[in-house]
Amino acid sequence: MDVERTNRAADILYRLRRAVTSVDELPAESRPEDLSAGYEIQNELVDQLEAKYGGTAIGYKIACTNAHAQQLLNTDAPVFGRLSSCFTYSSPAKISGTAFSILGIEPEFAFRISRDVPTSEAPYSSETIINFVAGVIPAIELVGHRFSGWNVFDAPTLVADNAVHQAWIRGTEVKEWRQLNFSEHAVELIVNGDVALKGHGANVLGNPLSALAWLANELPRWGRSLNAGDLVTTGTCTDVYTAKIGDSIRADFGELGSVALKLA
Repeated sequence: MDVERTNRAADILYRLRRAVTSVDELPAESRPEDLSAGYEIQNELVDQLEAKYGGTAIGYKIACTNAHAQQLLNTDAPVFGRLSSCFTYSSPAKISGTAFSILGIEPEFAFRISRDVPTSEAPYSSETIINFVAGVIPAIELVGHRFSGWNVFDAPTLVADNAVHQAWIRGTEVKEWRQLNFSEHAVELIVNGDVALKGHGANVLGNPLSALAWLANELPRWGRSLNAGDLVTTGTCTDVYTAKIGDSIRADFGELGSVALKLA
């Protein structure tokens, strides 16, 4: 994808985010044709957002690790987006709901990387990537898009829009976690005091650590790698919940704690 077309697509997505508005879809001449073009647009979009809001890169989000999310976004494999400090909040968080055109709520397991993850000829697995994890963080990702509906997405467009990432709310990091069975670990999404959705870690590629391993294997394809201190949120443990302004939301991760969000 040429630079002019990349910049044009990123500019459109940037303006739509700033105006909190949507269009039917990206114009044909700005639509990414493959993942490579999608990641080029993503890079430019994230650069523009961080320049505007004063943010810095803090890690990655993984999208479409859940069967429901894959169906919603018309893809059969994960992709990644970028986390930035300017859209990251500590729990309990109070965020203006009017800043976003769609309020998609996803309770997610996140990890902090302890040391640089080298490129490996043998793919990382949930058993080997665990050696690079410093801590586990219960989290909520706020997702949304700039288009008329979820049905307009394909993988390159999803990637270009920073994998529909809007904001990330992080709970307290847990350092003693190796005894946990992430696949069986239950998660509840509680909205205005009532349980709205239930899920567990197995909904995330069978195990959130498997999603983390996928990212460690995927990033080198795009000239990137996981580094010490990176934060990675691994995808929703439940169906995506569409919230409303005024909602009080809490994701309960049991012994890992909870994450709270008020949409003001």
